[in-house]
Amino acid sequence: ELGWISKVHVNRPAVVRHAEQIKKWRTVKGNWQAAWLLKAVTCIDLTTLSGDDTPSNVHRLCFKAKHPIREDLLKALDMHDKGITVGAVCVYPARVTDAVNALKAAGCNIPVASVAAGFPSGQTPLETKLAEIKLAVEYGAREIDIVISRSLVLTGQWEGLYEEIRQCREACGEAHMKTILATGELGSLANVYKASMIAMMAGSDFIKTSTGKEVENATFPVGVVMMRAIREFYWQTGNKVGFKPAGGIRTAKDAITWLMLVKEELGVEWLTPELFRLGASSLLEDIEKQIFYHVTGSYALQHDLAMA
Repeated sequence: ELGWISKVHVNRPAVVRHAEQIKKWRTVKGNWQAAWLLKAVTCIDLTTLSGDDTPSNVHRLCFKAKHPIREDLLKALDMHDKGITVGAVCVYPARVTDAVNALKAAGCNIPVASVAAGFPSGQTPLETKLAEIKLAVEYGAREIDIVISRSLVLTGQWEGLYEEIRQCREACGEAHMKTILATGELGSLANVYKASMIAMMAGSDFIKTSTGKEVENATFPVGVVMMRAIREFYWQTGNKVGFKPAGGIRTAKDAITWLMLVKEELGVEWLTPELFRLGASSLLEDIEKQIFYHVTGSYALQHDLAMA
C-alpha cells in the first residue's frame, strides 16, 4: 500500500528533541529497579556473532541463557521459581545446531534465533539469502533475523524491497522473522519510517534497528520513529508487530530506558518477549551486576558472576 508512505514527512528536530528528553527520564530505584531489570532479562536475545565462535562458547552462552541471574540472587528477590530465562539465543547459521543441542541438553525451551539473508551487509543475491534462511530453519532455528538490502531503500525501490522481504518471510515458514533495517545506513528518518512500514506490510513479525555492525546502531530517535510506525500499522490493520533495538545497548540503565520508551509509545502489552526484544551480548553482565549490588549492597568482583 504505497499510499501509506508516499507523503511521509518526519519532523527531525522534534524527534531529536524528544529523544534528548528520554535520556533525562528519571530511572527507577530499589525493588522497582530490580523488577524492571528482571523484565529486561526475559526480553534479551543473548547474542554471539563473532568470526571465532566455536561450539564450546555457544554452549557456554546457552547455559547462561538458561541461568541468566545467579540462583542465590533470585532467591533473595523471591524470584527463583519464576522460570526467568533470556528471550532467545542468537547465533550465525553455522552455529544453530550447536545451540539447539546445548539447549535441548539443558532441558529448556529457549528459542534459537539465527541471523541470515546476507548478514550483516545484505550484499548477497536474493537466491543465496533464501537458501541461507531455509538452511537455518532446517538446522532448528525458530526465529530468523534477516537484513534488508539498503540500496533498495536509498534508491526508493519500495516494491522491490517489499518483494524481497515477502520472499524471505515465505522462506522462514513456521519460524518468526525479524527484519533488520540497518537504520544507521538508511540516510534519513523518513526512510526509516518507510522501510519499517514496508517490512511490516511484507509480513515481518518484528522490525529491528541494526545488525550491531554499523557505525550507528540503536538510537532513541530511530526507536521513536520505528515505534510510531508500529503503532500506525496496528491502528490500520489490527496486527501487532514486535520491536527490537540492537547494537550499543550495554548498560542496565539503557535497558530500562528502552523498556520505558516502549511502554510510553506502544503500551504495556508490548512489554513481553513476544513483542519486544533487546539485542545484546554484554548487557546481561551489567544487569546481573546491578542486581548483585541491589541484593548484597556491594559491587561484584570479576569472579563473582559467571561469564556469558
